[in-house]
Amino acid sequence: MRLAVYCILSCNLFLASGYTSFRKSTETVGKKQYQVQHGSCSYTFLLPEMDNCRSSSSSYVSNAVQRDAPLDYDDSVQRLQLLENIMENNTQWLMKVLNQTTRLELQLLEHSLSTNKLERQISDQTNEITKLQEKNSLLEKKVLEMEDKHTLQLQSIKEEKNQLQALVSRQNSIIEELEKQLVTATVNNSVLQKQQHDLMETVHNLLTMISTPNLAKSSFVAKEEQISFKDCAEAFKSGLTTSGIYTLTVPNTSEEKKTYCDMETSGGGWTIIQRREDGSVDFHRTWKEYKMGFGDPAGEYWLGNEFVSQLTNQNHYVLKIHLKDWEGNEAYSLYDHFYLASEEQKYRIQLKGLTGTAGKISSISQPGNDFSTKDADNDKCICKCSQMLTGGWWFDACGPSNLNGMYYPLRQNTNKFNGIKWYYWKGSGYSLKATTMMIRPADF
Repeated sequence: MRLAVYCILSCNLFLASGYTSFRKSTETVGKKQYQVQHGSCSYTFLLPEMDNCRSSSSSYVSNAVQRDAPLDYDDSVQRLQLLENIMENNTQWLMKVLNQTTRLELQLLEHSLSTNKLERQISDQTNEITKLQEKNSLLEKKVLEMEDKHTLQLQSIKEEKNQLQALVSRQNSIIEELEKQLVTATVNNSVLQKQQHDLMETVHNLLTMISTPNLAKSSFVAKEEQISFKDCAEAFKSGLTTSGIYTLTVPNTSEEKKTYCDMETSGGGWTIIQRREDGSVDFHRTWKEYKMGFGDPAGEYWLGNEFVSQLTNQNHYVLKIHLKDWEGNEAYSLYDHFYLASEEQKYRIQLKGLTGTAGKISSISQPGNDFSTKDADNDKCICKCSQMLTGGWWFDACGPSNLNGMYYPLRQNTNKFNGIKWYYWKGSGYSLKATTMMIRPADF
């Protein structure tokens, strides 16, 4: 039995020490093969037949006995035991190697799987990046196309804008020229009408003088020998009750001014300080011209800020503004207290106590505003109202009124921001036909 075990152990030892040489020595003998599958590795063991092993062991023992004849049986047993121990140790070592190999193979397999997974992830990310780059390229191309398209559109819009501006400029020039021609024609027509009226009045007066010499003499005195009057109210109280041109003396001076006196409206005695009726006088004047006065008392004129300031600061005066539109309507605004400050105070206007039919709210802004002209900007707007709206006036921030604006004839008098305006009667774009500003003492 021990000999058989020794044979098996010796065969195992032989397998552990050299599998290749053992295979070659057994190819002609015909030993049994044992195959073990462990993981991805296959192990084949060749073991001798029992008889052969026994005969070989006998031969071996015989040879060993012959070589080691002097050794006894106990020594053989000890040697066999030693070989068994060596074989067991080698077997354990072989098992450890196999286990270690298995663990390494498993780690290698896990690493391979992890590497494959990372490679797939990298490949997927690479594909995503490639797709994003392609999309980015398409977007950049579209953006460039849109920029080019917008650039062309903007250039086209700029060209159209320049063309429209040039067209508007030409049309404005044509309109201005036509307006000038129309104003000139209107003025000429008005002058001719006035001359015709004056001629007819002169003829009528001559006929009246011929028929009534005493009345002619009285009328002549009323119109030509009017001197040393402070205002029209004083002339009226002196017995001159016919409306016409009178001579007034500037307060505190010997200077004389001619003005038109209305001796009929609301009891008479009105000193006319402004009148517009036909556009025959240009009211877009300088500060000095508005200070001293301009125009013709028989038609359109401005009496003068300096004279009105000195006059209204000596006594309590009322102001009446009479208005006419192009449809035959009339209205008025009456202020119970009116005066102009001095030139040092920019001829600031002061008004109180509004009544009348031309609006419940004053179209002259309150509290009082300074007077402005095209060369003296005293309004409350950075846009220079006098230059924009034309004429001299008590502008606030270009305000709701300007009776000294541009004169527009019928059918051209609407939608005019720079016309003769009285907002709280006809609105901001309606240019009036005629205006009259008149004053008289409050105690008249």
